[in-house]
Amino acid sequence: MRFSTLLIPLLSLTLLFQGCSEESENEAMVSTANFTLMDTQGKSYSVEKKGTNFTLDAGDDKVVLFDIFATWCPPCQAEVMHLGNLQKKYGDDLIIMGVTIEEDKSNAELEAFREKFKGGDYLIANKADNQALARSIASTIGVGQQFPIPLMVLYHNGEYVTHYAGATQEEIIDRDIALALGK
Repeated sequence: MRFSTLLIPLLSLTLLFQGCSEESENEAMVSTANFTLMDTQGKSYSVEKKGTNFTLDAGDDKVVLFDIFATWCPPCQAEVMHLGNLQKKYGDDLIIMGVTIEEDKSNAELEAFREKFKGGDYLIANKADNQALARSIASTIGVGQQFPIPLMVLYHNGEYVTHYAGATQEEIIDRDIALALGK
């Protein structure tokens, strides 16, 4: 008797808070956003955030490395050559998308930056959405809004793999890319 006295109010509360929604609890908690990036060659890319995942539209079945950087940052300058090496090694299996947090850099300045530090052929985005994407990624991985740069975040098929804050050895990133690709 006492059990049923407690059960009925409990069920009523559950129904009250659940309401008539067909949306599951997990779906309701998933935040979404879309970002548009433009590389220095004028090609547009779309990034979709769904929950903790960030999917680059050109990144199906690939590893995507978002490199959040600034041209004035010495560790950012030092990583450019390593990112170029990794892009060359993994080719079409890897997309490195440099995301500058600077608003006042021209495409020519960013291309000269990559060339000066022997960066090879990876993408650099230069658009207003860069900062919003950088903040969203940083918030999602838990490093806060005052995050250190360079901040590199690795995704495979849009799902978070790992991240690196500050200068990171090429061999460590290489190993994580290979693991994500199953190599």
